[in-house]
Parts: sequence; C-alpha cells; structure tokens
Amino acid sequence: MKTANYSELRKNLKSYLDGVINDSEPLLVHRSGNESVVVISLDEYNSIKETEYIMKSPAMMDIIREGEDEIRRGGGEKADIDDLWK
Repeated sequence: MKTANYSELRKNLKSYLDGVINDSEPLLVHRSGNESVVVISLDEYNSIKETEYIMKSPAMMDIIREGEDEIRRGGGEKADIDDLWK
C-alpha cells in the first residue's frame, strides 16, 4: 500500500489519485495529530460493499458453503469463465 502525508497529497493530488485508479492500490494518508485515512477507487469500494452485502445474507453464505463442499468432494463441473457471463 502506498503512503503519503497530508502535505504530499495536497501537492501531488492528481498523481496520487491516478495511482489509486491505475495501480488498483489503496493510498494510506497520514494526518499529523489526526487519524489516518485510506483512499480507494470507486470500483474497489463497490466490490467491498457487494462482498459485505453477500456475507450478511445467511442464505447466500449457505449456498457458497454448499458449493465449496461440493467442489471438495469432487463434484461440480469445469466451465469456461466466459460462458458464465452469457
């Protein structure tokens, strides 16, 4: 994870924000005398929120666990990843 202090971030805001997007890497911003913050891309934020939503659903987590168990037992079938989106 890249890091910067508040002053560096202000001086190079565009460069740091471009790095967050282009490198898909969060940025930790240290703030003297205050709590640090993390800057992430909107895509990363949305992914985290989606995962959080799924994990809050007991029914969805049961389905995921059942699928994992089936795979461990040798079940399931191989599929081309592109076919999953058709």
